[in-house]
Amino acid sequence: MTALGVDRVLDVSLLVGVAPVLATACGAVALAGLLCGRHGARRSRVVPCAALAAAAAAALTALVVNVAWRPFPDVVPVAVFVWVGVAALGIGAALPWVRRGTVRRRITALVALVSVIGAAGIQVNVLYGYVPTVRTALGVSDSRDVDFAALPPPRPMRRARDVRSWRLPLWASRRGAVTHVDIPALESGFPARTASIYLPPAYAVTDHPALPVLVLIAGAPGYPQDWLTAGRLAEVGDGYAAAHEGLAPVVVLADGTGGVLDNPLCMDSRAGNAETYLARDVPQWVDGHLDVDHDPRHRAIGGFSYGGACALQLATRAPGTYPTFLAVSGQDEPSLDTHQETVALLFGGDETAFAARNPMELLRTRRYEASAGMVVSGRDDAVDRAAAGNVVAATRGAGMDVRAVDLVGGHTWAVAIEALRTALPWLASRNGLDGTDSAPAGPRRLLAHP
Repeated sequence: MTALGVDRVLDVSLLVGVAPVLATACGAVALAGLLCGRHGARRSRVVPCAALAAAAAAALTALVVNVAWRPFPDVVPVAVFVWVGVAALGIGAALPWVRRGTVRRRITALVALVSVIGAAGIQVNVLYGYVPTVRTALGVSDSRDVDFAALPPPRPMRRARDVRSWRLPLWASRRGAVTHVDIPALESGFPARTASIYLPPAYAVTDHPALPVLVLIAGAPGYPQDWLTAGRLAEVGDGYAAAHEGLAPVVVLADGTGGVLDNPLCMDSRAGNAETYLARDVPQWVDGHLDVDHDPRHRAIGGFSYGGACALQLATRAPGTYPTFLAVSGQDEPSLDTHQETVALLFGGDETAFAARNPMELLRTRRYEASAGMVVSGRDDAVDRAAAGNVVAATRGAGMDVRAVDLVGGHTWAVAIEALRTALPWLASRNGLDGTDSAPAGPRRLLAHP
């Protein structure tokens, strides 16, 4: 197969089109075969027992995930547990075949079971949009990866260039690059995982204009690189750069949780110093190691789900570091479960300590005239829309210039992708990348905790 043919296979969508439809159809046929096949005199008991066990498994999973354990900041929708029940039904229906059938029937049953579980998994994936293509599922990068050590050192006294007269040289690549690096937690001690950085095409040209910085935080559970895979960052960034002579923000995918299942709520607390890491360690490292615009007014923070809530928190806790934010499908108030449990677990019941880090409380008591933001929600998610409404009202009440964007979809990466695509022109205007600079003048400070 040619390289072009391989790319076509790798880029097959797992969210829309033939692949998810075919996988779901195969799973449905396989489940029907397992349920309707001959189990002799035992069939009348096998099917009801399997259905009862599947319903119990789905209910138990919902209880653990949404009530007891709560590994996700947001409530997992009922549709996910329906598909958990379908997978459990497939397991229950396959057991008699595996235990008592011939070798051929056992193999057939196992293949059918894999098909059922695969169909359930792909439907959950369609719901969230986490694995968009075959390429993503196999972990094959579609970006131009470069070694961070091979990048030229930053120039501390970058000469300003008029971006309106800038032209990307003909010899330069039209594709951006991605590099991976550990950003040390010198001040916070936060156990951060490896960060990834998107460098737009202009970055490879020595005399490029000063490029603003966008720090993006992924959801929880998850990885910093989720914005590259599920969020298709390189594709979105290259798309914007293609229409703007290779210019786009440098995007830093920093770790906001410290672990796949960790949830420090983007605060400094008993769960770790996530806030100090993102508000001090990351921007200080960026200024010292990347060839970017060092004006803090041209730095933004954004994120999806947990990352969206994190962006709002840092915009209110460190407005001098992040005067611009993009919050996609984030909570209004940081929460592990209930308000009381959150305060008890992270701050030993100290309401004052929590209030000092709660963005909604800060927005009620402080002014942020120099800050701006974009708050995005999916119109199919009532919880996200309600939280977004609260955030927009509170931020505008505190003097922020905030835009509200309502997109088609729910709490999914498809909404996050479209949110980033929608926000880039606004971010460019806000941060001077389109020849204007709507960020207000002010003192150039690195961090200003209220």
